[in-house]
Amino acid sequence: MVTISSAYKNLFENNRRWVEGKKREDKDYFSRLSKGQKPEFFLIGCSDSRVSPNIITGAAPGELFIHRNIANLAVHTDLNFLSALQYAVEVLQVKHVVVKGHYYCGGVRAAMADDYYGLIDNWLMNIRDVIRLHEDELNTIADEEERFRRLVELNVTEQVKNVLGTSVMQKAIRNGSAPQVHGWVYDLHEGLLRDLHVSE
Repeated sequence: MVTISSAYKNLFENNRRWVEGKKREDKDYFSRLSKGQKPEFFLIGCSDSRVSPNIITGAAPGELFIHRNIANLAVHTDLNFLSALQYAVEVLQVKHVVVKGHYYCGGVRAAMADDYYGLIDNWLMNIRDVIRLHEDELNTIADEEERFRRLVELNVTEQVKNVLGTSVMQKAIRNGSAPQVHGWVYDLHEGLLRDLHVSE
């Protein structure tokens, strides 16, 4: 027989308490939520458990359409990402697409190392391409932590460019219906978001 941990059970108990609280505040909350979504933002974020987009932005359910992967990459061969982007742009008609990276990102840190990690190395090649593109600048930064922080920013900037280069966004641009694209970085140490001003 499988023993279920208390941490596992707590998630369901927390869910029940959250539902009860929401119903006390607004008895029609879930009925209204179930009728559809019309978010203004599509957010491409990292899978890191410390950087939940709804929590750090204070957004309620229905306000953000979210795609997450390791190191917030916008990869042109990733059908999951492309499908989410197409749905966000063409069906939900979001007004903003945000690539949100974060300092202390494990994926970016791993890409900086020469170690072998297995299957994920294929994914990390996308960040290693960013390192190669910006090698001259990164090599001028002597402090490793500062270089790490700068790579996080450069990775976000390159992913913004990748988003803009997709066929989905190119079509929206031609049609005059493209959302704005932004690059943000979240600082885990301070808890604050930073706009990198690479908006298009």
